[in-house]
This record gives sequence, C-alpha cells and structure tokens, in this order.
Amino acid sequence: MNIAQAEKRVAKLRELINDYRYKYHVLDESTMSEAVADSLKHELAELEAKYPELVTPDSPTQSIPGEIAKGFKKVQHQTRMLSLNDVFSKEEIENWVVRIKKLVPDEKLEYFSDIKLDGLACSLVYEDGVLVRGATRGDSFVGEDVTSNIKTLESVPLRLRGASDFSKGRTEVRGEIVIFKEEFTKLNAKLEKDGLKTYANPRNLAAGTIRQLDPKLVAARPLTFFAYDLIHEGFDATHEQVYTSLNKLGFKTSGVHRVFNNVDGLEKYISQWADKRQELKFNTDGFVIKVNDRELYEKLGVVGKAPRGAVAYKYPAEQSTTKVRDIFISIGRTGSATPVAILEPVNLAGTTVSMATLHNAGEIKRKDIRVGDTVIVEKAGDIIPAVVESLKDLRSDNEEEFKFPTKCPECNTDLVKLKEDEAVWRCPNNSCPARVSKRIQHFASRGALDIDGMGEKNVEALLEAKLISDSADLYSLKYEDVLDLERFAETSSKNLIEAISAKKNPPLAKFIYALGVRQVGAQTAIDLANKFKTIDKLSEANLEDLLEVEGIGEVVAESILTWFGDPDNQKLLEKFYKNGVRPENVEDVSGGKLEGISFVITGSISGMSREEAADRIRALGGTFQSSVGKGTTYLVAGGAVGESKLKKAEQYGTKVIDEEEFINIIK
Repeated sequence: MNIAQAEKRVAKLRELINDYRYKYHVLDESTMSEAVADSLKHELAELEAKYPELVTPDSPTQSIPGEIAKGFKKVQHQTRMLSLNDVFSKEEIENWVVRIKKLVPDEKLEYFSDIKLDGLACSLVYEDGVLVRGATRGDSFVGEDVTSNIKTLESVPLRLRGASDFSKGRTEVRGEIVIFKEEFTKLNAKLEKDGLKTYANPRNLAAGTIRQLDPKLVAARPLTFFAYDLIHEGFDATHEQVYTSLNKLGFKTSGVHRVFNNVDGLEKYISQWADKRQELKFNTDGFVIKVNDRELYEKLGVVGKAPRGAVAYKYPAEQSTTKVRDIFISIGRTGSATPVAILEPVNLAGTTVSMATLHNAGEIKRKDIRVGDTVIVEKAGDIIPAVVESLKDLRSDNEEEFKFPTKCPECNTDLVKLKEDEAVWRCPNNSCPARVSKRIQHFASRGALDIDGMGEKNVEALLEAKLISDSADLYSLKYEDVLDLERFAETSSKNLIEAISAKKNPPLAKFIYALGVRQVGAQTAIDLANKFKTIDKLSEANLEDLLEVEGIGEVVAESILTWFGDPDNQKLLEKFYKNGVRPENVEDVSGGKLEGISFVITGSISGMSREEAADRIRALGGTFQSSVGKGTTYLVAGGAVGESKLKKAEQYGTKVIDEEEFINIIK
C-alpha cells in the first residue's frame, strides 16, 4: 500500500470509527461489536505509525493517553462559568418567575428545564471545529488545563461532527463529566479488592479522575461527558435549539430536557422526576431552569456570581438518623466557636458522615440536642451536614445536656459576643493557636492562593516547629528548615518551597480573599480589587469609598475598616512586603477616551450583561461604579430602572442617559 492508498484508507477508517463513537456514546446505538471497533482502531494506528504525515489532531488515535503530565496550567475562561442560585420549593420557583416578569413585563416567557447532573463542570474549546483545550470550571474565572485527560473520553469528539456552521472560528461547549452509578459501584469494588482507597461518591470519583496527572489512568475509568451549553460568535438560538445543535455536533445530552410555556407544567414535570430520577444512570439532586430565549436570558444580566435568568431547583435534602456520640467546639479563623456533633457514621447523599454542625449555642438549646440523642441529620448538595432535630421519644435516661463553654478550648480566653443580638460566641484572641492555624490554612487554600502542599497537617507541623507564626512567615521558609521536619523528605521540602515562592505575585483579588477579612468572600474580594486596584489603596479606603462598591453595606465595610485599622494586621502586610510578596495590581486603562468619566448602570442593557458593560467601560479608561456618588458622571438607565439610583442622580446632579446613548459612548 502506497501513501495515496493509505490516505484513502485512513480517511474511511476515521469516518467509520467516529460514526461508531457517535452512535454508541450519543445515540446509545451499537453498530458493531467492541472487538470489531478495537480492530479498526488498531489498523488505523498501524497506518498512522507507518505514515506519520497522515496523523491529524482530530484522529481517533489522538485520544490514546500520552505521557504523565508534570502539572496543570491555569487557563482563563473567555466568559465566566457562572454558578446558579438554588431554590428549594415551588413557592421559590414562582417567586423567581415573578422577579423575572417585573424586569421584562412585556415578554412572553418560556422555561427550559433539564436534569441537574452531579459531576465535574468543564469547558471544551474548538478552533475551526478541532478540539484544542479542555478546562475545569475552577473558580469560574480561571480553571485547570486538562486537555490531555479530556481527550481520552470517548464521548468527547476531537472534531465537531457535521460542523458546517461551526467549522470556522472559536466554539466553546460546556458540560458535566460524570460516572454512571453502576460503573462507580464496580470500580469501588475493584479498588477495595486491591486494597486501595475507595471513593465516597461518583462526583468525587469524576473530579478526582480528571485531575489525575496520568492520562492512562483517566482512560481506564468510564467517564462520560454530557453537554449543556454552546457558545459561538453569531450563533443565536434558544436553549432548546442549543441542545439540538449539540446533538448534531456529536455531543451527548441528558435526554430529559423539556420546554414549558407555564410554571404549572414545569412544576409537574419536576415533581414527576422526584422518584423517577433514581432510574437514571447518573446521580442528580435537582433540575436546572432557564429562560428559554437566550437573548432575553443575556439581557436579564448577572447578580453576583449567578445569572438572573436561571435557577437550580434542589430536591429535598437527603436525611437519615444516627446517634450523637459527643459534642466539641471548633474555633474558626475569625474566632467563631461552632459546636460540632460527633456522630455514629452514617451514609448520606452518597457520603459517609461522621460529624455535623450544630451552628451555635442557641440552636443546641432550641433543638434540645444532647449527647447520646438519636438525631435526624441532613445534607443538601455540598453543604456541611447539619443536625435537624432530636428524636426525643427515643431517649433513655443516659443522655447528657451539653454545657456551652465560657472559655476558648484552645487558648482559655473568655468567649465573647461582638454584638448583644449575635448568635455566635467568639474567641477574641487573635493569637489563639486554632485561629492562627485556620487563617494560614485559609490563606493557602484552593479558593485563595492555592499553595500546593499546605494542608492542615503541614500547617500544624510548621507551627509546632515554630517555623511560622502567620501567613507571611511562609515566604521566609528555607528548604533546610523544612527538611528537618518529620513529615518532609527532600522532594516534598523542595516542592513546598517552590509552591510558596510561585505565589509571591498573586492576583490582587486572590490576595484580598486570602487575608481572611471577616465578611469578605471571593466575590467581594474581586469587587474590592476592581475598585481600588492596589492593596495600598484598599488599606487607605474610608467608609464612603467602601460603600461605593456594589454589594458592600455598612456591616461589611466596617469589618474591612476594622481589619485594615488593626496594628497587627498592618504589621502583617508589612511583613508580606518585606518577604517579597507583591500582589498584582489591577491595571488602570489610562489615556482611553473615557478617562476621568464614571458610570453607574441601573436596569438591564440589551445584548450585554452588567459585567460586560463594566469591562467595556474599563477597557476605554472609564470607571464603573456600583452606586451613584458625588463624582459619578453618568447614570445609565436601562430597561428596568431602579428608583433609588435615579433619586441619587437627581440629588448629586448626575446626568441620566438611556441605553442608546450609552452604546454610542462606548463604541
């Protein structure tokens, strides 16, 4: 066979293999036996080995796992992978619909619904129809590049099928990676037989597998990709039409999606699946509900980290009963003294639960929870398990009432309440060993600076050896110091020092969040970074400056002022600087046509979310504000106008412009 003949044979083999994969993994149809398919793949691999010039990136052979990766690179998502707000009842669904209708009173709404898959969210990027990148969701802005692992999944096409409309330019497909319940049971049984660690639930297995550095291990596990979204420039469609396109492009969807033109039909459908969902091959805990019209969906915009036009309905939390063996107090990084119940282990929502929160002293008293009680414990989604109530009828005479301590169990400091009406008791000692440890763990956690190797046990080891006393001390650690510790060898010591050093210039938002300021979560940290640009400017901000940031009220602002006003925290920031830590400043766009001009947007803007509008303003050198102040140049009054901002604009003499004028300004 010469190369011309081989080229024709290779093309036919690829077409036949890809057709088999599509029908088997998307349509659940088998056109040939697995042995025959393997034989065809083997022939293709041999021809490509003989004629390497015939190998293309989208060939079925390119899904064969390669070498072990050294680590995963971070990749920025082109558009944020948003999470959804949860609703837990028909009433909450109806309240969501009422809010939507107020924003778009003249629109006739259709509701797209699909089963909520319990897996690992990821993004696939295709250039000119060929897969070039697979990434995890990460923190919604930045994920991990897991392309080599994604390519081993048979349900992920390396080239988009029949992609006439998507054969040019960038196409992004978003979806969920899951493992079927039956396969999960089989795999866990094999791991147990081999004396290896088993997984708690299918989601953990899917997430853990995709993050393996060895693609061969990923290929050996039966993971399946289900698609739910499609992004391509110029592609205008409803959510229902998106699913049709996804199937044509070669992707599997749940097969459970439906569109309704009224809430009653939607709610009945969700109720039908309450018990029926147990028959599905994969785990699910609810339904995703979206406004079907994608243009309208985008017009509704985003609030915080969730789109207005969608919610996730969660079925009632899984519950079980167990006994309370003991109760202890856990001291958090902000000093909160949280009572935790030690339970007789119980399986709940696919996880073995041995501890559950009791929230605070008032909750223990109100629910009358005692050591030795039989209790109902529940777990909803990824929320920490909680004790719902005590089954008092099952009591003997041996149960013991829990006396909430007056002193911190870690440092013996008197517990206090910061406000009389606050439910939480706190340890006010900033040097409390538990608080110090938790603060450092938080600083190094995945959501903050993500320092590999800085888990709880290593933090405790470093503290016990008196090598560190706070987060800034991490950056003064030496290889020789760490090597002397019991938990560390040469490689682990070197890796830890390198991991810490790699985080000397973290993004400003990550650094702010990592500081552990009370009331400042990841989203608030992003908003603060975008507003103040540098850590120095944030530390100098006054109450009025902070209140200009969207979503920050007086309670959060006071907490930020208190933190930066604390001399110990000022010394901590100085120590970070001394140890070479320089958070990346958020760049100002100077010299743009909007330099010196500030905008506040109220209501919705057609064709773009508020985040997109803010990005456009900043890209041209302007300032985007969340609330109207003395220095605000324009208040943009979109579709559904907020009266409070209009009143402020009148008070400060801010010019009010409509959507059309705003679009002309930012062109």
